Amino acid sequence: MNFTIKLLTPMVGAIIAASSASAADFTFKYGNEQPESSIRSQSMAFFEKELEARSGGRIDVETFFGGALGNEREMMDQVTSGLLQGTRGGFFADASGAFNLYQLPFLVANWDEMQCLVGSDFTKGIEARAEANGYHVPATGISQGFRAYTNNVRPITKVEDLAGLKIREPQSDLMIATGTALGSVPIAMPFSETYQAFQQGVIDGQHNPPQNIWDFNVHEVQKFMTLTNHMTGPDPLIVNKGWYDSLPADLQQIFDDVAVEAMAMSDNLYREAESKVIKDMESFVEINTLEPNALAGFQAAVIPVYAQMIEAGHFSQGDIDAARSAAQSCK
Repeated sequence: MNFTIKLLTPMVGAIIAASSASAADFTFKYGNEQPESSIRSQSMAFFEKELEARSGGRIDVETFFGGALGNEREMMDQVTSGLLQGTRGGFFADASGAFNLYQLPFLVANWDEMQCLVGSDFTKGIEARAEANGYHVPATGISQGFRAYTNNVRPITKVEDLAGLKIREPQSDLMIATGTALGSVPIAMPFSETYQAFQQGVIDGQHNPPQNIWDFNVHEVQKFMTLTNHMTGPDPLIVNKGWYDSLPADLQQIFDDVAVEAMAMSDNLYREAESKVIKDMESFVEINTLEPNALAGFQAAVIPVYAQMIEAGHFSQGDIDAARSAAQSCK
């Protein structure tokens, strides 16, 4: 697997270098792009407090929120090189292409199924595949909830309304394939750049979980939102394997236990907050939901994406069948 390691700005390098001195036996430096007030960041603040306490101060955790160390691509590269020890974000496919499976449109029906899936033995198997690429994944959560479309052109009430709209997509072949299948014009860019892109008219819309839309203030520069719930995604805690392997066995167990708790906390908070944040956005955007016939149109349009991703080698039809079985195993 090839990675592009970007040079850090002097400021970012100074932040990391200044934080390297610690009286602890081990230092875990972690960063994500969401602001400090976001649920993802809150759950990692919990992780920091609990890991330091349960390790008896043998592990010192340093957290950097709000993109202080760069965007998600840059922080993932820093974990790859060992400059950072951990991150959460959109480049989980670097750890294992099989994580793309969790983003397949309409793979699961609701929160219950997705929480069942990420907590399953199936997901433990996917996490284990990351080891071959140099990562340890102790736990996987849900990436902030189910996605909604926003745009500035027209309400999206059926799949045909996406035709020709310039929609920001993550830098992911699955996301771009899905956007193309739905008839939009995918524009790949970091999510942190979308606010200004909307102001300048570079893109028409985007799709994200409502909480992430709110955290990045996208509702301030969009007119319409449709609760398509067409996909969610995985939120693995991605850790540099070399650093993890340097821990003694007792600290590895403590690290993994706290990670599982932090990810479960994150999922529960996102689920509880979803209806509130949608209500809060009613003052900013026109909100629509899909009628059954319209939903069926979306579901039919994305069927080819499954075959495309299997052909790309990310996962197999057997993986998809096993994931769906795992998602429904808690009933």
